[in-house]
Amino acid sequence: MSLIQKLKALAEQNRPVRVGLIGAGKFGSMYLSQAPRTPGIHLICVADISPDRARASLARVGWDEPRYSASSLQDAANSGATFITDDAEKMIHSEYLDIVIDATGSPAAGIAHALLCITHRKHIIMVNVEADVLAGPLLARKAKEAGVIYSMASGDQPALIAEMVDWAQTIGLDVICAGKGTKYLPIYHQSTPKTVWGHYGFSEEQVAGGDFNAQMFNSFLDGTKSALEMAAVANACDLLPPDDGLLFPPCGVDDLPDILRPINEGGVLPRKGTVEVVSSIERDGRPVFRDLRWGVYTVFEAPSPYVMDCFAQYGLKTDGTGKYAAMYKPYHLIGLELGISVATIAVRGESTGTSGAWNGDVVATAKRALQVGEKLDGEGGFTVYGKLIPVADSLRRSALPIGLAHNMVLNKDISVGSIISWDDVNYDASLQAITVRREMESSFR
Repeated sequence: MSLIQKLKALAEQNRPVRVGLIGAGKFGSMYLSQAPRTPGIHLICVADISPDRARASLARVGWDEPRYSASSLQDAANSGATFITDDAEKMIHSEYLDIVIDATGSPAAGIAHALLCITHRKHIIMVNVEADVLAGPLLARKAKEAGVIYSMASGDQPALIAEMVDWAQTIGLDVICAGKGTKYLPIYHQSTPKTVWGHYGFSEEQVAGGDFNAQMFNSFLDGTKSALEMAAVANACDLLPPDDGLLFPPCGVDDLPDILRPINEGGVLPRKGTVEVVSSIERDGRPVFRDLRWGVYTVFEAPSPYVMDCFAQYGLKTDGTGKYAAMYKPYHLIGLELGISVATIAVRGESTGTSGAWNGDVVATAKRALQVGEKLDGEGGFTVYGKLIPVADSLRRSALPIGLAHNMVLNKDISVGSIISWDDVNYDASLQAITVRREMESSFR
């Protein structure tokens, strides 16, 4: 039976899946726009540090005010309406909840919410890739031990890539490379929240009229989000990260099998079974033909001459040898697709991707020369960007994860492009996010 038929059956039985959302920003708002249209789903609660922002988001995506006027979680459960609160912890404690979505983007908050969900036996959908890369393998292990599901968020690129990898491996194909597209130039690593809108080509009117966060959007542009998403894919699909950061080769959909193959066969990959992000623009700024800026892909290898013939007979675009081919999805709809994760957990008892291994780490790297006494400002900020490297290298360097590079003060000068280490910053070792990260470093060595 399909997901929608099972959801309709829950609706007919008056046993809806009870969902709580933390964070009513862009991703959360996109899910809010669709949740009322899905049978068998009751969005019990929206928790946001600004309840007024949550109400504004609900109004903007088309909710009538009575739908979010519940006076408490109990009232929401009884009335079918939605309760708005600034107390995410109380929401997670509630008996009226089955699934929690963390769409905050804060690594520390995501870890705290995931641990609370595990304690109170709530399934958790981690939109928060920052938290997932910082501690996801450990959180997934703890969730499994507690009998709850820890899941990537469908609609976000890591979950969509994981789905494609699962498809390829399930039908007996070896995955050579998996990843996504983006707009990239090397200078973007130095982009800041002050320069981001010019690079995107957004007007002041566009920015003023939407739910745009400059630092969050800059984390996409400066390479941090790409690094985080590819680390999540490497960890969920047991693929390997590059040795020294993503290459971002310019590549259109027709060239995926040619470019994303091993170096010794004419491609750019140092090894098979890796992750990579392709750029939608050439290094001189020219657009790539048939780019994959908004999409995801997987490149796979024919295991035999017979399968190579099948590739040719059914029109797959391959490299010159006929051995490598690709599948891709040209778009992703982020929060609009999140209902797939909710439904998959609710009616199938499965995740839409989980960080089972710890292969890739994303480390804080100086955007410019930094001086002793400067305060780091995290993903998409003015001081650092995230670089994807193998976990073994990260641990050897004692590298500072990008997810913890928030409000830490440097105790030495750092040159541009250098990876920052734990020894380079002052920090409070008692903070929950740090203790959880240190626990993962010990547990997965």
